[in-house]
Amino acid sequence: MTSLQDEARPVGRCPVAHGFDAMGDDYYRDPAAHLATVRDTSPVFWYPHLNAWIVTRREDCLTVLSDWQTYSSAANSAADVPDKHREVYPPDLVSKMIVGQDPPGHTETRSVAQRGFVKERMDRLQPEIEARAHRIIDRFENNGAANLLEEYSLELTTQTIMALLGLGYEHEPMMRQLRDDLFAVLSSAHEPLPEPARSEVWDRFVEANLTLRALVEERRDSDADDIISVMASARAKDGSYALPTPQIALHVSEFAAAGTDTTAQAMTNAVLFLSENPEALRDALAEPELWPRVFEETVRRRPSSTFTSRRVTRDVELSGVRISAGDMVWVALASANTDPEHVERPFAFDIHRPDPTDHLAFTAGRHTCLGNPLARVQGATGLRVLFERLPSLRPDDTDELDFLRMALLPVRRSLQVHWDVADVERSRTRTVRTLALEVTERTEASDGVVALTLGHPDGGELPPWKAGAHIDVHVPSGDGEPWVRQYSLSSDPLDRTSYRIGVLRERAGRGGSAAVHDVLTVGSRVTVSWPRNNFRLLPSRRYLFVAGGIGITPILPMIREAERAGAEWHLVYGGRTHASMAFRDELAVHGDRVTVVPQDEHGLIDLPGLLGEVREDTLVYACGPEPLLRAVEENTAHWPKNSLRLERFAPKPVVRTVPDTPFQVEFAESGTVVEVGADETILEAAEKAGLAVVSSCKTGTCGTCETPIVSGRADHRDSILTPSEQEADRTMLICVSRAAADCPRLVLGG
Repeated sequence: MTSLQDEARPVGRCPVAHGFDAMGDDYYRDPAAHLATVRDTSPVFWYPHLNAWIVTRREDCLTVLSDWQTYSSAANSAADVPDKHREVYPPDLVSKMIVGQDPPGHTETRSVAQRGFVKERMDRLQPEIEARAHRIIDRFENNGAANLLEEYSLELTTQTIMALLGLGYEHEPMMRQLRDDLFAVLSSAHEPLPEPARSEVWDRFVEANLTLRALVEERRDSDADDIISVMASARAKDGSYALPTPQIALHVSEFAAAGTDTTAQAMTNAVLFLSENPEALRDALAEPELWPRVFEETVRRRPSSTFTSRRVTRDVELSGVRISAGDMVWVALASANTDPEHVERPFAFDIHRPDPTDHLAFTAGRHTCLGNPLARVQGATGLRVLFERLPSLRPDDTDELDFLRMALLPVRRSLQVHWDVADVERSRTRTVRTLALEVTERTEASDGVVALTLGHPDGGELPPWKAGAHIDVHVPSGDGEPWVRQYSLSSDPLDRTSYRIGVLRERAGRGGSAAVHDVLTVGSRVTVSWPRNNFRLLPSRRYLFVAGGIGITPILPMIREAERAGAEWHLVYGGRTHASMAFRDELAVHGDRVTVVPQDEHGLIDLPGLLGEVREDTLVYACGPEPLLRAVEENTAHWPKNSLRLERFAPKPVVRTVPDTPFQVEFAESGTVVEVGADETILEAAEKAGLAVVSSCKTGTCGTCETPIVSGRADHRDSILTPSEQEADRTMLICVSRAAADCPRLVLGG
């Protein structure tokens, strides 16, 4: 294989667009606008710097992209392999890059690789992408400034492709470097690499590919669904492996580059467009379903890959210009997307276009970007999380031009941004933060109860929490949308490396607990929320803990906290049988401070005897099934006010004496007023009005949607707030609570 510049044939062609410079600032500032200056007068022109024809009109671009026999992709992998590497990396292997193959080889390879990028799988990955985005922002949000490209965009896309490839964090430095080296190898087919850079790039590139080959061999016949395993285990009709190991490693290299940098570039470019079009940002913040359109409009206006190239196999004519067989043609995707013959107001950034995906940013035809479903899910999610967390984020300098200067792939290296750190505190009440964790340990805690220990795959610290906290767990359902269930943390709050939950298999449940038992095993990835706490352990000299069944889980860390505080405490723990009562081994060390009451031996807990006498300076904490909690409430009615704290697994029954009626709610910060119908909740009315409200359980049991009351009075129907908190009327749970019967209008904060 030889690069185009080495070919012995004339390089002079006409016409030439004298004003076009693919290495100049105007091009890097806005490729589409720079191409537009020559498109009308020279729709097809010769560009001596690249020794290639540039095609700018959409119609001509589609002609090139749709005819692989006339316009071959083979030249896209015409990189010259150094002699020292040819034995392990022969030139014909480089020619098998997906971007550099024609049918039938391209068709066969793509059919295998495509299995790892199906849209349904990318959609299922969305919660994990969201969780990773939150964790990355956690690292720098208090700084007020960042290099957005390096610290967020590339960090997110790299972590995601690592998860898709099933690679551990130990491989991350290699994959980051491989990204840049692959682009350098690709570009060297058109812009030769000088020494010593050429040798350095190829040394690293080959070494990384040898490591990937070993991983491919390990995953032959694997039933895992990571992309390496999917490609390694695929078989041809005759039963042999569909692709050889070196070729799979090569394709993984391609995915490492295309799956990280191009989407990172797009997200970063979107920040620039949104800063120049604040009305688009306002609309997307108000209507989160518009974020996919923000991403689509960004890549329409500025594709991450502004060109794709082909070699002409026979003499052709485009827009009246004759092109000879053997010539290179560069398809200007940025220009095609802003061709006024096809799109109205081509340079306007309009996220409300009727057909937002009508562009060539992912090319077209057989070489349509394999990873476009991933890019679309990741780009929209990454932008949404970023601006929900930091809505005041803006670039320092919209004209900043820190690029790796390659005409084919103008790679931005940095974008400095800043934001108001007050966003950090505001976002805590508006955004459900998530984490992408891994099951590190699974044990059978008792009959019907499984204990799962969750940690971050990189071993890093998890957000802090206090006794009584719970997390939302997104459990795969098999039907697309995951189950979201709340589980109390039962581990030690001082251990920042892991969370532990205990899950009872609910025989009459809705499927969430069964999915936890049946699906989550050691190594499983799972998305969870940051810990939230509606069951805090308040300071007291003495505690009486009452637990029923799985209700023991939040009590375990409370005991640890009480112990550390030097408080007196006693636990009465009831269950159906000894065998059904989880974590008894952990409680055994506390001796007679724990009373275990298995129902089959001793009957129900004697609550009248336990709670009949008021105990001075004692707080009662109870968690368990609803009949137990109602009985505890009844038997502590004579205790001092606020002596009792409960955590319910299900919403408490609400007795209505009069029918619900409509009322108005004003959200003070936005000034938006919504009408809440008799048969809808405040949360539903707010969502219908396009307000950014957060919620989880929608039953008044998790506390996610707790909202300040500015004026008016509430009819509290939640299972979270204490009687005193409900009387104080300072906050309400808008998923279930309403305006009081004689209050026609509520004003709420947020």
